[in-house]
Amino acid sequence: MSVEPEEPVVQEARDDAPESGTENARKPHYEEERGGAGIPDNFQRLWTPHRMAYIKGENKPSGGGSGDGCPFCEIPKMSDEEGLVVARGHSVFAVLNLYPYNSGHLMVVPFRHVADYTELDEAEYGELATFTQRSLTALRKASGAQGFNVGMNLGLVAGAGIAAHLHQHVVPRWGGDTNFMPVVGHTKVLPQLLRDTRQLLADAWPGA
Repeated sequence: MSVEPEEPVVQEARDDAPESGTENARKPHYEEERGGAGIPDNFQRLWTPHRMAYIKGENKPSGGGSGDGCPFCEIPKMSDEEGLVVARGHSVFAVLNLYPYNSGHLMVVPFRHVADYTELDEAEYGELATFTQRSLTALRKASGAQGFNVGMNLGLVAGAGIAAHLHQHVVPRWGGDTNFMPVVGHTKVLPQLLRDTRQLLADAWPGA
């Protein structure tokens, strides 16, 4: 059974839009006029090609060992700017998430390649707690965060992207930051480049 192709869909101006002929009038246009492919529709697209690296699993370790390409073992060897490191301690460091949920999404990570929270020694879990507190302070100072999601995903079944190297997430939250984009479109709109965010948080880090 053949299916007749659909007619191109025209994007209609809203009832409250400026009248035709005025400077700010919206002009109807076709999807294919924007170079799109497939069946035309009335949706506009926000392209996020950088997300393809995450979807394809780039930079993920090939195994569970520290020498299997673990990014949390490689980052401390880089400069702070290159590795997006916000602060370094004796046992842990704070680094920006390369695929953030919100701008300022930090992770507190032990230098030692260890998978489970129960494997941390006293110095490590003590400094991890201290760096978590400092992360909250820096994010409030730099961005006026109104709340936070703080926690760990331990193990692949718990949702850990890199399960072999423990890391604690610190995600700043603001009223209204969950809108139709992530809920419906599974897309986050981030208003600031990671390197700019890193510098702001490094400057706001307690004791900096």
